[in-house]
Amino acid sequence: MDLQRQRWVVVMVTCVISSLLCHPTSVIAGDIVQGDDSTPKKPGCANDFVLVKVQTWINGIEDAEFVGVGARFGTTIVSKEKNANQSRLTRSDPRDCCSAPKNKLSGDVIMVDRGHCKFTTKANNAEAAGASAVLIVNNQKELYKMVCEPNETDLDIHIPAVMLPQDAGASLEKMMMNNSSNVSVRLYSPRRPLVDIAEVFLWLMAVGTILCASYWSAWSAREAAIEQDKLLKDTEEDIPHDKVGGVSGVVEVSTTSAVLFVLIASCFLVIIYKLMSVWFVEILVVLFCIGSVEGLQTCLVALLSRWLKRAGESYIKIPVFGAVSYLTLAVSPFCIAFAVVWAVYRNVSFAWIGQDILGIALIVTVLQIVHVPNLKVGTVLLGCAFLYDIFWVFVSKKLFHESVMIVVARGDKIGQDGIPMLLKIPRMFDPWGGYSIIGFGDILLPGLMIAFSLRYDWLANRSLRAGYFLWAMFAYGLGLLVTYVALNLMDGHGQPALLYIVPFTLGSFVTLGIKRGDLKVLWTRGEPERPCPHIKLHHSQDHSHDK
Repeated sequence: MDLQRQRWVVVMVTCVISSLLCHPTSVIAGDIVQGDDSTPKKPGCANDFVLVKVQTWINGIEDAEFVGVGARFGTTIVSKEKNANQSRLTRSDPRDCCSAPKNKLSGDVIMVDRGHCKFTTKANNAEAAGASAVLIVNNQKELYKMVCEPNETDLDIHIPAVMLPQDAGASLEKMMMNNSSNVSVRLYSPRRPLVDIAEVFLWLMAVGTILCASYWSAWSAREAAIEQDKLLKDTEEDIPHDKVGGVSGVVEVSTTSAVLFVLIASCFLVIIYKLMSVWFVEILVVLFCIGSVEGLQTCLVALLSRWLKRAGESYIKIPVFGAVSYLTLAVSPFCIAFAVVWAVYRNVSFAWIGQDILGIALIVTVLQIVHVPNLKVGTVLLGCAFLYDIFWVFVSKKLFHESVMIVVARGDKIGQDGIPMLLKIPRMFDPWGGYSIIGFGDILLPGLMIAFSLRYDWLANRSLRAGYFLWAMFAYGLGLLVTYVALNLMDGHGQPALLYIVPFTLGSFVTLGIKRGDLKVLWTRGEPERPCPHIKLHHSQDHSHDK
């Protein structure tokens, strides 16, 4: 029953993993999800788009903080809070500020509604009335990049302009409705650090997961090879290869299934994108919990069975489940409880720890059960995933007017952190907070090839330096590092990790294979030639008959 359960888990996990072969990205508060980047910069309208913090005070007591985005026009906003001025917040009259405000502002920050005239018209009217800054409230929940019209020239706006989302405007409106309240604000735009420590830990987490899974997979393959050799040595009969070969419970990927996997992943990603809602995320959380419980249980049983061998080899029959080891019975309640507690409290600040533990256990289990048999299948799988990642991050913008994968990963449509099939760590030194994340696919798919390289090295009795595993691990780590460099150079915009990881990992594998003359064996057989004990036995029997 254990074997059947493992195979069932592989099928289910494949569906879960295919939902998001994600890219590393940064999920930060107030991400800009709408706007026009194509409008060229010109004199008076050449600011970079930056996120802006709007800190509020009510009667001198610090209150809520909101996030907006600075306009292409107007003066730049200071980056340090201590350099920002605290000014009184005033409602525009008229509310859209498309004509000169009736009230004199004398250094106040004016809040206006979007619509009925150009952004620059609102800013000019606010400046003429004496405002020190203008907050334009969007008519939608998203942030919008305010640009200048193509025919606008000679722009000379000397106050900052900031777009706020609709819900932030409603909150500010409530604050000002009380006549006895004096609301003031401070605008500043802190810069994000070039590198956050979260990205370092996430890199270590991804590399460490593949490292552990590869050694477990190679150890299992070597144990199976030893058992096969013993069986062949101890018998005088020809035994079919499928009766003794392979590791128990292993599912090998074929070329066809590699292509189908990526196609299914694409279909599932579109389904998630179209049906993204709170109830649909709940379904994905349940699927994730089921898979991660099995993954955590498999990992714990494998570890504990080294010290509790007797409990791991003693079985009891249970209806429906069949024969189950005592160790599995003891571990299962803990795994289930852990997953349930995480699911219930997954929105609290420290829930990312439980999600990462469950996710790593799930990935390690999949890499233990699913094997790439040779370099040919690995090339097809990574090649398809390479195209998949690029398409759904970049090309999908042309079809859906937004990056499908980034929208799904961030959970833009539901106001949450997205689906659970990813590892995440909070950005510790980023003033904007949020998380650095990496999808399971960016660990799992390269991990299949790296685990294959270590199995090959162990069966060929090669040292780390003379084998392929060390170089494959180095290539993966370097590819992921380059991804984070690109991520920071692109100012936090999501990057398809496989765009960088696949060329490094696959390229180093093929190059070394050609240089060492192993490419044909790696491409077809996927394992080194080993002596066959039963053939030697037949030879000795033939010689005895001749005598």
